[in-house]
Amino acid sequence: MLATAAILGACSPKFDWREYRSPDAQFTALFPGKPSVLTRDVDLDGKKISLTMTASEVDGTTFAIGSAELPSAQQAQAALPAMKQALLNNIKGTVRSEKSASAASSDAAGSHQKSSLEIEATGMQNGQPALLVGRFVAHDKRIFQIIILGQEKNLSRENIDTFMASAKVD
Repeated sequence: MLATAAILGACSPKFDWREYRSPDAQFTALFPGKPSVLTRDVDLDGKKISLTMTASEVDGTTFAIGSAELPSAQQAQAALPAMKQALLNNIKGTVRSEKSASAASSDAAGSHQKSSLEIEATGMQNGQPALLVGRFVAHDKRIFQIIILGQEKNLSRENIDTFMASAKVD
């Protein structure tokens, strides 16, 4: 399915899919153009964190992955609903669908916890109806925010699937 989505997405001259591997945030993804990287402080439910965003934009649609490291795995887990709510507040959004998953594992390095929360929501962006597709991941002490935000009429399911399926947290 990913190969089909990548081929269909590649047919559009606006989408120049390229693989990006974050040098420090432990993720890879296909972005529809050369991504920019910036770091800024954000407030997650009263806690200030430094979030690094890697993003590209096509026709007003943003494809982005934000990442940060928190002091503990418990704080990372607790940050997922706060990240979701902050984005929903930004677009005055309503959730269409939501699902969550969690897994624990152990290896020679110790125990690991990975949780994710996925949503699709509608709202407003720059006075226009918008679609937000997001996956929020906590992997040990690190959090990831994988999102697409733009006008629904400008988003094909193939391009959504290409980006979301390609985003891998290491």
